[in-house]
Amino acid sequence: MTSRDEGRVGEVRTIGVLARSEAASMQAVLERVGDLCRSLGMRVLADPVATTGDVDHPGGLEGWEPEIDLLITLGGDGTLLRGARSVAGWGTPVLGVNMGRLGFLTSIAEEDLGDALDRVARGEYQLDLRSTLQARALDGAEAPVGEPSLALNDFVLHNAGVARVVHLELSLKGQGGWEEIGSFSGDGVIVSSPTGSTAYSLSTGGPIVDPSVECLLVTPISPHTLSVRPLVLPGDAVLRIRSRDPNDQLVFTGDGQVGGTLDPRATVEIRKGPVPVALVRFEGHTFFSTLRRKLNWAL
Repeated sequence: MTSRDEGRVGEVRTIGVLARSEAASMQAVLERVGDLCRSLGMRVLADPVATTGDVDHPGGLEGWEPEIDLLITLGGDGTLLRGARSVAGWGTPVLGVNMGRLGFLTSIAEEDLGDALDRVARGEYQLDLRSTLQARALDGAEAPVGEPSLALNDFVLHNAGVARVVHLELSLKGQGGWEEIGSFSGDGVIVSSPTGSTAYSLSTGGPIVDPSVECLLVTPISPHTLSVRPLVLPGDAVLRIRSRDPNDQLVFTGDGQVGGTLDPRATVEIRKGPVPVALVRFEGHTFFSTLRRKLNWAL
C-alpha cells in the first residue's frame, strides 16, 4: 500500500489531542480545540502533559486506541512524528497543526483549525498513507537485543564522541544471502523512508523522494571520500549496518527523538515497517505544493 492509496474515511466522534507542552500559548489553543470539537458534537481527549480544565485525560496515549477516531497534533513536525509513532498500527489518522517554524509534515496552520475541523466532521478529507521504518539491534551472535523500534522519518547511526568519525560496513539481504554493499568512514549514516527524504537526509545531500515510492534511502553523513553517495534501495530491502572499529562509541536514534547508545559489536538491521501511518490531507494539499510552499523548491 503506497502513500497515494486513500485509507478509509470514517465518522469522527472522539478526537485525541497531542500537544507540544513547552509552547507558552498551548493552553489557549487546547481550549479552542475543545470548544470547536464540542460544537461539532465530538468528544476530546487531551495529552495529560498539556492539560486544560474542560477535556478528559485518560492517563496517556496507551489507553487511547479503542477511544479515538482521529489524533490532532499541536506543534511542529516533531510533535507529529511523536504522535505518528504512538498511533502506528491503530489505523488512527493524524492531523498535524503547525505551531512551529517549518511544519513540512503538518497539514494546516493554527488559524485554519476551525475550517479543518468542519471538514473533518463532514468527512471532506483524504488519508495519505505513509510507510514507516523498523529497526532492531543484534548482538555479536546476531541475536535480537530488545524490542524493534519504529520511525516515520529516519534512523540515524553516528558517533557519540565529539568530532570523531565512525567506520561503518553496510550489507543487504538478497536471494543468495547477505551481500556486502561497502564500507566507509564518516560522521554516520541516515536510513530514511520516502517521507524522511525531505528531513535530515535532504540537509546532508540526499535526494527528494516522492512519498508514493516504496524504498529505503541510505545517506552517508560527511563521508571521508568522494566516491560514497546516497543510495536508494527497494522497499522490501533489509539493510544491516555495523561498526568496523571496536573503539567506536555509537548512538542510534529514530526520528531524532528516541534511541540510545549501541555496543560497537552490535549490528543494526533496518527494513520497511509493518504498519503505515495515515496523515490527514485536504483538497489542494499535495507533496509538491508543500515542496514549493515550504522549501521554495523549483521557484
